[in-house]
Amino acid sequence: MVSKNYGAAVFGVDARIITIEVTVVQGTKFWMSGLPDSAVKESAHRVESAVKHYGYRMPRQKVVVNLAPADIRKEGSAYDLPIALSVLQASGQFKGEKMDEYVVMGELSLDGELRPIKGVLPIAIEARKNKFRGFILPKENAREAAIVNDLEVIGVENMQEAVDFFEGKVSIAPLKMDTRDVFMAQLNNYEVDFSDVQGQDNIKRAMEIAAAGGHNVIMIGPPGAGKTMLAKRLSSVLPPLSLHEALETTKIHSVAGRLGSDAALISSRPFRSPHHTISDVALVGGGGNPQPGEISLAHNGVLFLDELPEFKRTVLEVMRQPMEERRVTISRAKVSHDYPANFMLIASMNPCPCGYYNHPEKECVCGPGVVQRYLSKVSGPLLDRIDLHVEVTPVSFDEMTGTTKTESSEEIRERVMTAREVQSKRFEGDASLHCNAMMPSQRVKEICQINEAGKTLLKTAMEKLGLSARAYDRILKVSRTIADLAGTEEIRIEHLAEAIQYRSLDREGWAG
Repeated sequence: MVSKNYGAAVFGVDARIITIEVTVVQGTKFWMSGLPDSAVKESAHRVESAVKHYGYRMPRQKVVVNLAPADIRKEGSAYDLPIALSVLQASGQFKGEKMDEYVVMGELSLDGELRPIKGVLPIAIEARKNKFRGFILPKENAREAAIVNDLEVIGVENMQEAVDFFEGKVSIAPLKMDTRDVFMAQLNNYEVDFSDVQGQDNIKRAMEIAAAGGHNVIMIGPPGAGKTMLAKRLSSVLPPLSLHEALETTKIHSVAGRLGSDAALISSRPFRSPHHTISDVALVGGGGNPQPGEISLAHNGVLFLDELPEFKRTVLEVMRQPMEERRVTISRAKVSHDYPANFMLIASMNPCPCGYYNHPEKECVCGPGVVQRYLSKVSGPLLDRIDLHVEVTPVSFDEMTGTTKTESSEEIRERVMTAREVQSKRFEGDASLHCNAMMPSQRVKEICQINEAGKTLLKTAMEKLGLSARAYDRILKVSRTIADLAGTEEIRIEHLAEAIQYRSLDREGWAG
């Protein structure tokens, strides 16, 4: 007798239905085909122990397990439960007549208890797409799968509970959740707020411009000036996630196994802050068993690189293409995975190794040429993709101890959302553009037109301040965002003047 049930394999951030076929024939040993990896092959031992724990017998004949399509590599331990159920059905120990109506996934412990698995959300989406009635999975993952509507999500705690469900001995009510209620309940649920920041009004303004136009930012300043504190609050002023963006973000975290057992839907924009010792694979994704990297975990949110020059040069350079294409492709000999990577980059750095170059009070002790060598650790092509260069100065004692009420993230976010709505209307005919930072050079000339006075100012700034040619487009994009925040159709001279001051690292002689 051949027993069949269905599981799924995750490729990138999507899933594909896998048919688990088991037959018991004359012979010996446990055989598995269908390109299983080591974790899948080892399921034979876990299945045998779990089956015996509940008083069933493991067939002493030849057990053949096939995972179809057989030409796709299967990875992970989530095939334990469907294999165990098919072995019991193929050996005549239970009927399981409804098994073909459900996708079944779960890792078994030796005593038959179920452990949580990765990639539940894309599997649930694929199950609904393929018209399955429901999804049987570990109870700890049930909330994550339940955000998919029109699919019965049955959370079970052990193998015996799954057997009893299919035999009709127990009735398990599907877990139901209102996706929109869950989404709205957690929307913009941030632990930090810009109202906590005293002083630094000019830096807050730069952050507001960055959020309004989707611009990348680098902050240069001495230790303790508040760079990290400001960066952590940027995601709180970005426009709220749409339901589509929330599902897309949750899928990535689900595939990476970063969702907790009580998590269902990521409703706040992610903030990722990897340590400077990170490898290039960990940052962009990949590995023997490809997984999303930090830039994909920051999708629809913020990636913060603290102490930018301390990151390895190779790590920083691999970000250049994903920053342009807003996705990363991991290629292997037989397969390639695409992971989305639409993030805002926020970087911070000291101006020199000692940290006090250009400090208003403390003296820099770095020798001649040291500052320039330190800054040159960050390549020009990477800086070319960063629109705003912001100098951060220390907060004075009076500002730090002041009682003046500062703007909250919610107040700033309202202005940011208004500016983003203007940009949405501007780019509504182009699905690849969502904000000013994404504009290619051709659209910059069309959209960011300036009058003769503006051209004169920009020409003077480039000549007097020694601004590089790459600064030209960046200044126009940022000035367009400033004009959107001001609610004006034209780019005025004051908008250009403000944009010019955010190009510190392009000035000749800035680092001595």
